[in-house]
Amino acid sequence: MTKTYYVYILRSLRDNNFYTGHTANLRKRLAQHNRGDVRSTKARRPLVLIYWEAFKTRSEAMKRERKIKLMCREAKLKLIENFRQSG
Repeated sequence: MTKTYYVYILRSLRDNNFYTGHTANLRKRLAQHNRGDVRSTKARRPLVLIYWEAFKTRSEAMKRERKIKLMCREAKLKLIENFRQSG
């Protein structure tokens, strides 16, 4: 069985900041973020999932995560808007 890895962007409803990460289980990871189990987003809860991409390998997901994290906010907003329009 092939595992799928995801890159995701969360938006904080508290301060409207973005958080980008990768995981093999989106639902579980979002729940961890919203329970406060993830130190980097604990003070930014609640968080909503606003973007994701699927990859066949963890390495691919991690490379894409790094590229997204290096984007300016405007580029991330364009990425998110294109995602919303396509889905």
